[in-house]
Amino acid sequence: MGNSYAGQLKSARFEEALHNSIEASLRSSSGDPQPIFTQLYLEPEPYPGNVEDIKPKNELTGAETPNHDMNGHSSNDMEDMDDDDDSDSSSPPLPYLQAPPPDGCCTLDGFCQAGKDLRLVSIATEAIDIPTGFELVGAKSPSVPEHILVCAVDRRFLPDENGKNALLGFSGNCVGCGEKGFRYFTEFSNHINLKLSTQPKKQKHLKYYLVKNSQGALTKGPLICWKDCKTRQFSSSASTSKPSSASSLSSKENGGTSGHSSSPYSLSGKDRHTLLYQFYRNAKYCIMLLITVFFPPPASSAMNSGPPKKRHRSWHPSHPSTLVPVPPTAVPVPAIRPIVCSPVMTVSVPQPPAPAVIQPQPVTAGETVIVPDNLLNSSGVRPVILIGHGTLPYFYGNVGDIVVSPLLTSCYKSSQLTEKNLELLGLNSSQLLSVETMILLTLQYLARLGPHQIPLREELEQIVLKAMLCCPGGPAIVPAQLPWLARLEASVSGGSVQVVVTHNSLGEGISESLRTLSEGPLHQCLPTYVVIVCASKMSGSEFCVLVLGKYQARALAEGMLTTNEFLKEISYELITGKVSVLASHFKTTSLGDNLDKQLVRYQRRQKGQGALAFQGEVTDHIHSQEAASMLPHSDREVLNKIFQIYPTQLKVARSLLSQVCSIADSGTQNLDLGRFCKVDFLILVPPSHILVQQTAQRIRQSGVLVDLGVEESSQANQKSEKYVVRLDGDVHAKMDAFMRKVKQNPYTLFVLIHDNSHVDLTSALSGSVCHGELQGLADRVVNCPEVLTAINLLVLQVSCFPYTLQTHQSRISIHNEVHWPTNESLQGERSPKDLLYFGLGDYSKSLQWGVASPILRCDDAFEKMVHTLLERHPHLHSMVIRSYLLIQQYTEAMMALTSSPSLRDHITPETLAMVEDLINAPSRERSQGRGHMLLVRVPSLQLAMVARERLEDVRDKLGLSLCFAVLLGSPASELSLPKVYINRLRVLRGCENEDWAPKTYEDLEGLPCIVILTGKDPLGETFPRSLKYCDLRLIDSSYLSRTALEQEVGLACTYVSSSVMRDPKKAMASGFDGEKVPTHDRDELERPQSNGSANTRASGSLVENGVSSSDNADTFPKASTSHCAVDCGPSDINTTEIGSQTMFKQECDSPGSHLHSKDSKTPPSLYSTSSTSSSPSSSSTQRPSQSTQCGRPTKPTRVLPRTVIMSRAAYNLLSGESVSQLCSFSLLPHADVTWSSPLRPLITSNLQGAEESMYYRQWTTARQHHADHEAPSVPHPRRLLLSGPPQVGKTGAYLQFLRILFKMLIRLLEVDVYDENEVQDEEGHPGNSIWPDIEDIHKLSFDSFPCDPKFKKASLVYSEKMPKFLTEEEMPVDRKTTSIRLSRFAAHNAFHHCEQCHHYCEASPSSQLSECIFHAFTFSSSMLGEEVQLQFVIPKSKEQHFVFSQQGSHLESMRLPLISSKDLDLLKSPIFTPTTGRQEHGLLNLFHAMEGTNHLHILVVKHFEMTLYRKYWPNHILLVLPAMFNNAGVGAARFMIKELSYHNLELERNRLEEQGVKRQDVWPFILMMDDSCVLWNAHHETPDGGSVLTNVSLKSVLQHIENTPKISLYALCGTRKWSSGLSHRAPLIPFSRSHLHDFVLLNVDLTQNVQYDLNRYSCEEVDFNLRVNSSGLLLCRFNNFSLMKKHIPVGGNKDFLVKPKLMENPALISPSQYVCAPDSEQTLLDAPAQFLLEKFLQSCSHRLFPMAIHNRANPVLSIDSYLNIGPKISVCYINSRPHSTNLNHQGLVFSGLLLYLSDSFVVSGLLKKFHFLKGATLCVICQDRSSLRQTIVRLELEDEWQFRLRDEFQTANCSEDRPLYFLTGRHV
Repeated sequence: MGNSYAGQLKSARFEEALHNSIEASLRSSSGDPQPIFTQLYLEPEPYPGNVEDIKPKNELTGAETPNHDMNGHSSNDMEDMDDDDDSDSSSPPLPYLQAPPPDGCCTLDGFCQAGKDLRLVSIATEAIDIPTGFELVGAKSPSVPEHILVCAVDRRFLPDENGKNALLGFSGNCVGCGEKGFRYFTEFSNHINLKLSTQPKKQKHLKYYLVKNSQGALTKGPLICWKDCKTRQFSSSASTSKPSSASSLSSKENGGTSGHSSSPYSLSGKDRHTLLYQFYRNAKYCIMLLITVFFPPPASSAMNSGPPKKRHRSWHPSHPSTLVPVPPTAVPVPAIRPIVCSPVMTVSVPQPPAPAVIQPQPVTAGETVIVPDNLLNSSGVRPVILIGHGTLPYFYGNVGDIVVSPLLTSCYKSSQLTEKNLELLGLNSSQLLSVETMILLTLQYLARLGPHQIPLREELEQIVLKAMLCCPGGPAIVPAQLPWLARLEASVSGGSVQVVVTHNSLGEGISESLRTLSEGPLHQCLPTYVVIVCASKMSGSEFCVLVLGKYQARALAEGMLTTNEFLKEISYELITGKVSVLASHFKTTSLGDNLDKQLVRYQRRQKGQGALAFQGEVTDHIHSQEAASMLPHSDREVLNKIFQIYPTQLKVARSLLSQVCSIADSGTQNLDLGRFCKVDFLILVPPSHILVQQTAQRIRQSGVLVDLGVEESSQANQKSEKYVVRLDGDVHAKMDAFMRKVKQNPYTLFVLIHDNSHVDLTSALSGSVCHGELQGLADRVVNCPEVLTAINLLVLQVSCFPYTLQTHQSRISIHNEVHWPTNESLQGERSPKDLLYFGLGDYSKSLQWGVASPILRCDDAFEKMVHTLLERHPHLHSMVIRSYLLIQQYTEAMMALTSSPSLRDHITPETLAMVEDLINAPSRERSQGRGHMLLVRVPSLQLAMVARERLEDVRDKLGLSLCFAVLLGSPASELSLPKVYINRLRVLRGCENEDWAPKTYEDLEGLPCIVILTGKDPLGETFPRSLKYCDLRLIDSSYLSRTALEQEVGLACTYVSSSVMRDPKKAMASGFDGEKVPTHDRDELERPQSNGSANTRASGSLVENGVSSSDNADTFPKASTSHCAVDCGPSDINTTEIGSQTMFKQECDSPGSHLHSKDSKTPPSLYSTSSTSSSPSSSSTQRPSQSTQCGRPTKPTRVLPRTVIMSRAAYNLLSGESVSQLCSFSLLPHADVTWSSPLRPLITSNLQGAEESMYYRQWTTARQHHADHEAPSVPHPRRLLLSGPPQVGKTGAYLQFLRILFKMLIRLLEVDVYDENEVQDEEGHPGNSIWPDIEDIHKLSFDSFPCDPKFKKASLVYSEKMPKFLTEEEMPVDRKTTSIRLSRFAAHNAFHHCEQCHHYCEASPSSQLSECIFHAFTFSSSMLGEEVQLQFVIPKSKEQHFVFSQQGSHLESMRLPLISSKDLDLLKSPIFTPTTGRQEHGLLNLFHAMEGTNHLHILVVKHFEMTLYRKYWPNHILLVLPAMFNNAGVGAARFMIKELSYHNLELERNRLEEQGVKRQDVWPFILMMDDSCVLWNAHHETPDGGSVLTNVSLKSVLQHIENTPKISLYALCGTRKWSSGLSHRAPLIPFSRSHLHDFVLLNVDLTQNVQYDLNRYSCEEVDFNLRVNSSGLLLCRFNNFSLMKKHIPVGGNKDFLVKPKLMENPALISPSQYVCAPDSEQTLLDAPAQFLLEKFLQSCSHRLFPMAIHNRANPVLSIDSYLNIGPKISVCYINSRPHSTNLNHQGLVFSGLLLYLSDSFVVSGLLKKFHFLKGATLCVICQDRSSLRQTIVRLELEDEWQFRLRDEFQTANCSEDRPLYFLTGRHV
């Protein structure tokens, strides 16, 4: 019977088989494509095999006996089919127990016994010879389940599409080795090494057809349908008969319009079958693959991979979540229902759902559609048309009853993706989907939506993107196949999705659908979505979606309205009385009684009595007047609070400051911080009176006005509101006044802070008055030209939801964004006791806690009531219905707890729990009268007023008027509270001021109340800690942007105890310990919670779920709002205990008390946190708590998260219940922006901060009405963004930022200068002359002791008047510094920028570095004994200071003025500044110090640093030392400066002498000045005989010294070092002969023969001064001038990093290792020899001169040099030159002798003049060993000194580094 039906397959039977088989596969939840189709016997054909191909039976290893094909069952898992009754094999019992394979055979899995590879992955592209009549199929082996083995099987032995008509037995070939004629499957399975453990059967192991894809490669196709696919999908009672109507379709019924065969459905015969077969082979397979890729089953433990095994005859009811719902009537429904006279969509109630495909009658009206009259009334739904692809018709008539939505249009515009976006998405143009595929994806998406879900653009976009990425290059779907495939996709929706196919236009299907809708009965069973497909050859495939589901259509229509529009709609409905029907419905209770009458009756029974406010039970009543006079206990502990900045806020403030510094350092001159000396600010807030008060309170508490110096401390509290401006109609006048201040104070840096800047960013051009609010004001203010151009104004925009500021056109640079650190990033910075921020993400994660009472809940009972009412009132906005139902719920909850307990069963458990907690909490033990706040969010002001009036009325009539307050929280008004509640709050707070009244929500701490928060958006108001419940049940699918949804939930965000994060189950459970639940309530309330386990991840009784319990009562006395000390007056402030051990934990975004009174100022550390003193140790370790709390030290407060009750739509988006479900962060970020691309990468919750900003900047653009729509292409340079989650503490952070910004500006105007008194007191007679007299200076003795404190750690120079030694204990560890404010005469570093001097230190835009010409200058140095070549880098602008040859290329000399010159502005001395490592920090900008006067300043730099100094100082002249001095010390620089200057002096004398100038008239001085000289001071006498120290310029000091009479007779002139002691008294003597350093006017002519030691690294100036003085030259210090030296911690002549030459031992090397014995094996060091020697002598000289330690009377004799040999040893300097002036050493006995590189002037006769102690030591230092020995012999040292071989040493250098050698000896 195998081929008995071959060739007789009728079209209707084929179509039905196709429909049912694919439908069954669609219903399967398996991950693999299901059995879809079978082999088509298109024509009877003879068996083509040859007799030779059939093996004789004696070759077989086993036999198979045929059996009957039962065709009774089907399974998705073929391996799990039972063996009984199914076998059609002809094998003997247990044929799979085979003998071992023949020897030599291949037994490798995936290969045949001949060793050929059969795996599909290996041979997919190989050419396989398939005999006629054979099919390639895939076999599965249990040993290699990941592979498919390719086989060739005779088509006759395979089943048809119904699992029938397969011949029994088997015939197959091996495609690997080519062996043919396998007659038994057992034999064949052995050959291909299936290695089966069960009986081999073709039904179990031949799995798939193999087909070729578009690339021609062999790939896995549909499953082989071995059984009838319908029968086991459903229960045995399901009918398996074929619908009779399916076989009678004409070509017209199939969509054809004519008799010819242009329609794909009018084909007949072989053509038709061929087309359908091709359809089966490619397009359907592609779609099935898409299904399995895009719609995986939900990740749930309840899911399984397929239907149950055979023993389970049907799906278990507890496993409903299959891929798509399967209706019980799916089998008998006709595949296509013919058009008849009855309405197409009208289905009577007992009948099954409407068919999936509706063929409408042609529309005669062409491209216009007339909307039927009374459509909404007749059908109860306002249809929404979702634009798809193609042209919609024109609509006429009753167009108000339909809505056209572009919601999904962008999903179908993938063809508009740019090449750049395609590349970013990892796509190419070949992967774009066809319109047909898009239609099928849309159908699949709609079919899987739940009954209360609406389509979301972002969700479908991700499906489309995933389709492109997962299935590139799949088989194309031709338009002819589209209607069939669309029908199949819709068939699995259970009737919720239907397809209408037209062939003329979309209008045809829309018109027919609307007509059917209007003509049907009111309560007809409508599909949720009707997908209208137009498969036209002319225009291609087009489609749209008609949404008829009542919930979906309403939600989509309402979602199209902006917030302003739907609030306007609500107002209209209320004003016109459309709600009267709804209002009358709620005049009766749920039990049918008249509500108002019941309330009046109860009120009369009470007879003026009311419930106690905070004592006893709610049923206890006393007279209302008596109850009103009762007050709770006062809690004075609330006063123990101080304002505090927390480490996280300080961290954010520093980040803001760092960003401001980055703007200033960017080099763009957009911000010059150096010019500002003050900070002022203005805060813009949204139009909310309460927010103004809250922000002003923060300003008062922080003390920032006093810290910035903008207000006096006595007036700061009163003037704080002046710094906060609401964005309302009065903002322009206040901004004008502010901008006038900005213009009038150019040296004040103003900060304009735009707080909650996401609230209104409408463009000023499109702004208007909408719903009572002015729009576009923020744009007019923040983006006005005056704000944008003011160079002394920073704009800081602050937002919890900054997405609308982060578009492609953003005005804020991404580099100027500062993001709040996450809890994870702060992990290591907090202590276990810290409060942690609990935000939006934490609420979503809390659903996984598994606690009995979730903090994020959906009230499903409420939702069911809402849906019932929505169907009854289709004309009303859903928020109106929700609001009235909510009011009714709260009303009946109050009644149920007082007058009507029978109403309990009609109130949702959530509502009842909140109201019960609200009423009973204040009377609980230890609550002290404190209660909870319940926040109800009602966006419409009119609805909020209705709610307030109704709840107040019901409360009063029930006698609960003193139990809790009902407040309307409107941004347009201030808080209004009855006097009785104000008194109660005053007592709770311990406030004695009779005039005090609450101004912010935080002031309501502890007051039991319902706050009805209204307004379009929450505006950032902070709520008290006592807020326990947030009722957001009105926030539904109208809030489908990320900002709109998240800002509502942000109301509940706060700081919680860290234990909540660490162990939520324990923390939440302990939050309810110790609370008494009334016993009479327990039994009545114990019933299942409304939202069940599906919503709360838990179930349990109401008591377990916290419905009739509250937070731990212990929290009440410790949870209190901000203290009213600021408002209550000084009398209360004085009672504050600032020193309390219990610190007040709070943040700046919440209230606290800035407690400073008029008389006693609070220590600054209490309210002012500087950048240096603030740290986690100096401030509390607690995190900012979102509102205030104060605790007793004995028992800390546990702070729990607030409970949020939500609508189902919002809950689904926040909970993310399934993997495929969209979450809130994937939504459009804000209603004012749009996605810039139809597709984009999926945003994840891990994307935060800068990464999230990058994402939105790339993928969103501002809408036309957005303020940034026409923003400049370049972001504003002085605009910053601070983003952080709601209620995290941003206000405190930016107030702290203002404080540290001001401190930094002051710090920029301040420097740390050395403040050290000179070691030796002055002696002499006071003088009053302004210039020294040469004769008087000659009479003064030279003070050889270096008095500068920087030489405290150097050896003392012996003199007749030695100062007192300092002990080691007295030695300062660090040099003392003090902070001094810069004057206008200061020298500056490279960071200074101002308008006056930018041309001085910055290159002009037109000039280039190449314009600085290098000039070589060569001269011979007698000291070096060779020619020296120096390089000058001279900018073009400085060439006038030099003389060049006539050709202009050769540098001849540097111009010098004449001594006799009388030019008052002339600065005669060239200034040389040796500098290294301080290209940025060196004070090389002398413009202000020189008062802008022209001067010659030369920087002396090392060769390797030349490029760095050129970069930072392009306008300075550089003198570049030869490369040989790269490792030299400062002595080399000073030596080269002096040598060069003397040589230049001779050249200038020669040049000017030719011009008739006397040689001696050429100016011989240079100024050698350090790069740390910052300020100069001068003492001036006052009229009363005193003196005052004032800042003067370097110019005035230098000119004063240069004008000294007979100046050329002085060798060195200089000034003293400043110290704070000089400020109090004038110097005793105006001039002295003493050491000069750091700032030296040097006469290079007189000092021609006295040189700086070029080898020296330290004390080179002391050494030089001693030699100048001993040469008989004059040094003069001008004591009336003092020099301030800045402490610069970087660069300068710092120590080398001494390390081994070979990096074998990187350990620290001590100075004692700097020397070693010659030729020793000690580690050699990589450092200059002279440096090692100096460091060794400083640290270890006590070993060389043990007798000199602390021996002032017997110093060490040092000839011709001064070396620092440590502070414990004094040195006597003697000059060996003839005629030198030396100390009288008669009678002086020395404890040692130091000879350092002695020259020929040192002779033995000189040494014999000195006397030494017995045992005195000698140290002779020479350049090498030979000169060391020669010196010993030449000086006859062996006569008086004893030497040993082991006393010879060298510096620890290798020989190529030329070590120094020294020998020690003992005096005999």
